[in-house]
Amino acid sequence: MIVVLAGGVGAARFLSGLVQVVDPSHITAVVNTGDDTELHGLSISPDIDTVTYTLANAIDPERGWGLRNETWRAMESLARFEGVRPIDSQAAPRWFNLGDTDLATHFYRTARLREGATLQEVTDEIRHAFGVGISVLPMTNDSVRTMVHLEKETVPFQEYFVRLQHSVPVTGVDFVGASTATFIDESVLKNADSIVIAPSNPIVSIGPIRALPGVEALLRSRRNDTVAISPIVAGAALKGPADRMLVELGHEPTVVGVARMYADICSTLIIDTQDEHLVSAVEREGVKCIATDTIMSRDGVAAVLAQITVRSTPRKGGLQWHD
Repeated sequence: MIVVLAGGVGAARFLSGLVQVVDPSHITAVVNTGDDTELHGLSISPDIDTVTYTLANAIDPERGWGLRNETWRAMESLARFEGVRPIDSQAAPRWFNLGDTDLATHFYRTARLREGATLQEVTDEIRHAFGVGISVLPMTNDSVRTMVHLEKETVPFQEYFVRLQHSVPVTGVDFVGASTATFIDESVLKNADSIVIAPSNPIVSIGPIRALPGVEALLRSRRNDTVAISPIVAGAALKGPADRMLVELGHEPTVVGVARMYADICSTLIIDTQDEHLVSAVEREGVKCIATDTIMSRDGVAAVLAQITVRSTPRKGGLQWHD
């Protein structure tokens, strides 16, 4: 079994390549839920939905999130209430766009959670509805919320990322609820043939998973079977604020900085060929380094990257690979 620790877009693209070279029934994605939020009374799980929609070939390819051929009538119609909404009311926000067909997913998730279903159960139902063959697990069934500290306020991650367009300096990050939450299934990590840390933000996508009790120790014990893919290419994030967050929180915004963050829990780091000159520097951090094409917006790259990634682990995902 191959277990992938996943955030949103980068992880989803990697998984879309992995299912091209590995039987989906052999793959489990453990997805960050620190980004989850509630708006309009709806429970929203952005990273889980991005993974699900991508693997269902239903994702909007240009935005990298939401559903293709989307319309926005519901969000547009909220504008009529802006003139009557009291100043202290949080009703009808429009800073977080929810497409008309995307709303159906959130309607279903919210109703099932209110009926007493766990997030794991609902996530499994949704991935079946979209015809996704891999196992998709939330990192926990408990509430964990990533809170971002700014110079003058502390806000939930989605407000930082979407409302503020991740354009303000970050002074710290907390994962509220993580210390008392339960990781979704320790046996998944214990029994995995190979563990892959997807090319996701190390701080706010992989960080919440690592913050759950017992996970860091489990990953350390599986270090030799774990490989990570750097989300930083030539000193920059391909999508999102990972590079700026690394700088603002005292990390080096390079593949060497990523290696330092992951050295205790993975034995191999895969970097893009644009950073090939840093292979030796990465390996001085105590991890093996492989340079290859990691920019998965290009056709065919995701599948090749997935194959290289799994083959780089000692047990090769428990699979027989043929050249």
